Amino acid sequence: MRVYLDNCCFNRPFDEQANPRVVFETEAKLLVQQQILRGNYELAWSYVLDYEIERSPFAQRQARIRSWKNRATISCQQEDGILTMAEKFRRRRIKIADSLHIACAVFMRCDYLLTTDRQMLNKPVTEIAVVNPINFVQREIFYVE
Repeated sequence: MRVYLDNCCFNRPFDEQANPRVVFETEAKLLVQQQILRGNYELAWSYVLDYEIERSPFAQRQARIRSWKNRATISCQQEDGILTMAEKFRRRRIKIADSLHIACAVFMRCDYLLTTDRQMLNKPVTEIAVVNPINFVQREIFYVE
C-alpha cells in the first residue's frame, strides 16, 4: 500500500499538543511512520513537499521532515500531467498547494493521502482517499472484522 503524507501531516508533531485531537493525530502519524519503517507501507514523496519544507523558517523541522525523503520508494517532479490534474482540482475550489499534493499522490498511484488539514479533508476528491491519519490508522492498522 502506498501512502502520501502532506506537509500538514508531517508537521503535526511540532504543533502545540494541548488539544486532544492534535495529540491523537500526532500519535497516528507517528504510527504510520513506524509502519513505513517496517516496510508495511510505501512512502511517496513529491516536489511540492520539497518546496514547502524549504519555505519553513524552522531548520530543525526542515531536517527532520526532509529525512523522510530518503525513505520514500517513489517520488515525482513537476510535469505537465501533474499540473493539468492539479488544475482540475482547482476548479473544485481546492487550494493550489492542496491541488498539487492531491495531483502528485494520484499521479504516483497512492492509495491514500494523509492530511490534518480539515479544509482539504472536506473537499470533493474521488480519485484518491484523502483521510486524517487517525482515520487511516482505524481503517488500515487497527481494522478488526
